[in-house]
Amino acid sequence: MGFRQLKIKSLSVIVSMAIISSLLLPTASLHSQAILLPLQKGMCYVTWDKDRFASEYSDASLEKLASLGVEYLSICTTHYQEKYNSTKIKRTDKTPSKISLTHVIKRAHKLGMKIMLKPHIDLIDKYDGTYWRADIGFASEKEWEKWFSEYQKLILHYANMSKRLKVELLCIGTELSFTTQKDPEWRKLIAEVRKVYSGELVYAANWDNFKNIRFWDELDYIGIDAYFPLTYAPSPSKEDLKKGWEKWKDDIEQWQKRVNKPVIFTEIGYPSTSHAPYTPWKSGTDGNANPDLQAQCYEAFFDTMWEEPWLAGVYWWKWDTNTSAGGKHNRQFTPQNKPAQDVLETYYKGCDRDIAYAAQENLQ
Repeated sequence: MGFRQLKIKSLSVIVSMAIISSLLLPTASLHSQAILLPLQKGMCYVTWDKDRFASEYSDASLEKLASLGVEYLSICTTHYQEKYNSTKIKRTDKTPSKISLTHVIKRAHKLGMKIMLKPHIDLIDKYDGTYWRADIGFASEKEWEKWFSEYQKLILHYANMSKRLKVELLCIGTELSFTTQKDPEWRKLIAEVRKVYSGELVYAANWDNFKNIRFWDELDYIGIDAYFPLTYAPSPSKEDLKKGWEKWKDDIEQWQKRVNKPVIFTEIGYPSTSHAPYTPWKSGTDGNANPDLQAQCYEAFFDTMWEEPWLAGVYWWKWDTNTSAGGKHNRQFTPQNKPAQDVLETYYKGCDRDIAYAAQENLQ
């Protein structure tokens, strides 16, 4: 497989950012200030077992990740509620235990990786797949209050754990699209988290909802779970995939200039199936495996997006605790033991730099 020569941009070259709309800042002048940010070469690390993160299999899998050039690890921990309108959030045997989370965080730190701790909420009763976490919401203010009280307890638990274990980045929510209409509640949550945790904060917005969120100003990064459809061509070339990214790149860039925060793709991924370019969020449940197309999707991203100055990092969905996961007949998201793993290693190891992010500083 041929890879283009990576062109590493000099840190002295700062891409100027557009001036924020005068409607947003009517009396402020702006000054462009260069901020050096670490480029987060990340991977989402997952299990749906309470003890698996503490196993010898997981330790071996982390070592493999480190050997590929992965420097940031998104550790996902999933809690559950019965239905989209349930106000009780609980852990199950699929939720990683405190012991296993502590083990995996310490192990990854020992290997030189930095951590993003990323709580998820899943529904036990999905009504035949009709509902998911983005639909969580309520008919009454009393129910909203109960749910946010439960959710705040959960996030503060992980904020305190992040403080104790020196976690570098905490994700305060993942794809909770309907709940983000409750802007005051989210701002209150962020304020409470800041009281106990001094690290960086991000929220992981679904790809079709990031523009609707109003509390980005309270966070350190814009997080996007970037399952953008790229092309509907039946047998797309890499050029088709790259053209698909160009549209989204321009759209995100113009919006990002107004919000004035660096962006992290808190999730991005493609199943090893023929539908990956147009429904990248859909698991590979049927049809023949197509790991070569998955690899082309990876290459199209790196060729098109990797050097954008507003993109501070990317986390691929997903890596398993089993080193034998994946393989050429596997239809799922993991790049393990597939051509996409080689793409990932080439670009991660071929890029040794921080990003020079040109932030706008308001001068009153």
